[in-house]
Amino acid sequence: MERYRNSGGYSGVSSFEIGTDYITVKFSGSFRSYRYSYRKAGQNHVETMKRLARSGSGLNSYINRYIRDLND
Repeated sequence: MERYRNSGGYSGVSSFEIGTDYITVKFSGSFRSYRYSYRKAGQNHVETMKRLARSGSGLNSYINRYIRDLND
């Protein structure tokens, strides 16, 4: 997994892994990883999450606002 840059300094996301049709996210203080796929969360959400993960900003907020319960 790749370490999340956390540009804002307040994110709950610690790391992520990007696949073709999914993103896996690990949160700070948790041993569990969460996979968000095209199948469950939808292609638009997953692609937005990939972009946010790469930029190091906004991923945790996006998950909490739009897709919190759509993990596989």
